[in-house]
This record gives sequence, C-alpha cells and structure tokens, in this order.
Amino acid sequence: MVEILGGLLFLALILTISGLRFVKEYDRLVILRLGRAVGVRGPGPQLVFPLIERAQKIDTRVITLPIPPQEAITRDNVSAKVAAVCFFQVIDPVKAVLKVENAMDATFQVAQTTLRTIVGQHDLDDLLTERDTINQKLSAIIDRQTESWGIKVNSVELKDLEIPVNMQRAMARQAEAERERRAKVVAADGELQAAHKLKEAAAVISSQAGAMQLRQLQTMLEVASEKTSTLIIPVPMELFPEGGKDDEEDDPQ
Repeated sequence: MVEILGGLLFLALILTISGLRFVKEYDRLVILRLGRAVGVRGPGPQLVFPLIERAQKIDTRVITLPIPPQEAITRDNVSAKVAAVCFFQVIDPVKAVLKVENAMDATFQVAQTTLRTIVGQHDLDDLLTERDTINQKLSAIIDRQTESWGIKVNSVELKDLEIPVNMQRAMARQAEAERERRAKVVAADGELQAAHKLKEAAAVISSQAGAMQLRQLQTMLEVASEKTSTLIIPVPMELFPEGGKDDEEDDPQ
C-alpha cells in the first residue's frame, strides 16, 4: 500500500513538473480545458495540467509585418508596385486563438488585398504626395477587419513605390518644365518691379531742377574710374560765348 501511495505521489510530482510553464512578461497562455477556453494565464510561472489542459502561447508585443511589393493599377491607369509595412499587436489573446486559425497569416492576407484596393482608388500623384492620408486609410480599413480577431492595427506605412521607367522620365520632364516656368515667372516679376522703380526714379528726377545734370555727372565719374575707358563728354552749344563769332566777322582780314 505504501509503495502504491509513493508511486502515485511520484507520478503526481512528475505531472506537476511537466505541466509547469514559465511565461515571459510579453507572452500570454490561452488555456483550453477539455477543448473549452477557460481563460488567460501569465506572466510568471504557471501550471498547466497535463492531459486535461492545453495551452497556446500568444505574443502581445507590437509585431512588424512587411508587405512585399504589390502590383496594382492606379486610378489614372499607371502600373505601380507598392510595398508597405504593418504594425499590429494582439490585444485579446482568446479571440486571437478562437476566432482565426492563424492571426498573423490572416492579417498579412488582409493587408495585401487592402493595399492593392487602396492603390487602385488613388492617382499616382496622390501616392506620391498624400502618403499620410493613404496610410491612415489603410490602417483604419485593416483594423476594422482584424478587430473581431482581437488584433489592433497601430499603423500601416507605405515604404516603396516603383513605377515604369517611361513614367519616371515623363515625371522628370514635367518637373524640369515646372522649374523653368517658375524661373521665368520669378524673372518676369523682377523685371516688373524694376520697371516700377525706374518709373518712380524718372518721375523724381524730372520733377527736380538740375537732377538730370547731377545724374549725368555721377555716371561720368563712375565711367572715368575705369582706366581702359574713353570718356566723351558732350558740351551743349549754349556754353560757348557768342562774342567769339562776332569778333571773327569784324576781322578786317
């Protein structure tokens, strides 16, 4: 009798040790007792009764899920390959076990199909300039589909965008033409402002007596500072004395 009791105690000890689990801080154990979910255990040391209970470990950390390039046609009929990355985490381990067979694989498939759908709803320019808006839309749509699985999608980020080579060349030509247009507009604005300033300066000079002569003298001084320049100064005829002509006419020779 003692031997039987000792054997049972030894067997119980072996079963207890075999059912002992050490659960990490970021993990949870979903316990299924005789096929029915009875709760979540962890973190720390936990006892799972062999033959009666089965435990499935769930990681509750934020998981990074890369989405490989997906080929899609944009709304303006441009073929593009778009890659993204999805950040999600399990917030309800029981649902993640009972509602879906493989939570990560299911989220991956939903993210792929949603990415292709969203790309088809936007123009190429939107994919290039409105990434924040598209990221928020992707996150909201994927999160609605995974919510029933106990999964929370924190964010989805577009990572790479690949377009055909001929489209890249066309965009480069468009960008160059846009830069030239802006340069011409800036130059025209400068000419217009300069014309207004010259008009104002001419009005001021014409309204002041002697201002034009002073301006001419200033210009002469600036030109004369160059040693290689030849300066020709026009002298008005009014500056010559009229008496010199009369003396020539009175000369007896």
